[in-house]
Amino acid sequence: MNDRNVLEVIKSKANNLSPRLGIILGSGLGSFIEEIDDKVVYPFAELPGFPITSVEGHTSNLILGQINGVEIAVLQGRVHYYEDANIDAMKIPLETLKSLGCSTIILTNSAGSLKSNAKPGEVVLLTDHINYMGISPLFKETGNDRFVNMVDAYDPSLRDAFSKLAKKKNILLHEGVYFWFCGPNFETPAEIRGAKILGGDVVGMSTVPEVILARYLGLDVVALSVITNMASGMDNQPLSHERTIENAKKGMRDLKKLLVNFLESLSTN
Repeated sequence: MNDRNVLEVIKSKANNLSPRLGIILGSGLGSFIEEIDDKVVYPFAELPGFPITSVEGHTSNLILGQINGVEIAVLQGRVHYYEDANIDAMKIPLETLKSLGCSTIILTNSAGSLKSNAKPGEVVLLTDHINYMGISPLFKETGNDRFVNMVDAYDPSLRDAFSKLAKKKNILLHEGVYFWFCGPNFETPAEIRGAKILGGDVVGMSTVPEVILARYLGLDVVALSVITNMASGMDNQPLSHERTIENAKKGMRDLKKLLVNFLESLSTN
């Protein structure tokens, strides 16, 4: 990454904003940006090295601003491995967030539920993941830093903060393990049965490469899934990306509450 080129573009109109926290918004979750004050918007196309997503429901923007006095950087949209088989596609955006001053990353995504009690529209706090694909965004890295410790990759203190906040605000918040399939096709019922046996609670097509990259960069990570559907074979509803986006928008209410109140808690510390 050419940090200087990207940062020069960003800081040229950043209004002295210095974000301490980064957020990545998943499919259908882009409306969160309505909560941001003093927004400065940078299309990915204006930022050297930033990838452009081809997926409906992902708008390719970097947004700087603040909520409750906490300065944040938001990636409105992400690039997935299935778009061009580039496993480290999100490396430059994450490096940029770190260079801007972010030490913590909140990842959000839309996911299918493997748990009968976690219904569409509800939110799951991720405790761990299973990288079923067996590939890593660190394949091209050199040196010993690439051997990243993934124990507690989903930061326990951040998870605890969200759990306590959900109880305080009376927001239903499940917990579970994210099972990564690369997509873009949805999973078969047999694959979902296998994922459940291996310990998966939700299933999706993103997030895991970003978690690995974030930990490689020394960033603290917490991740939240909005359930958009029961996983393949668990109900009679047909799966589609259109349905994912529609249900993600419906489930955004609780996720917004959690994120806004979390930022409010940071502003009082």
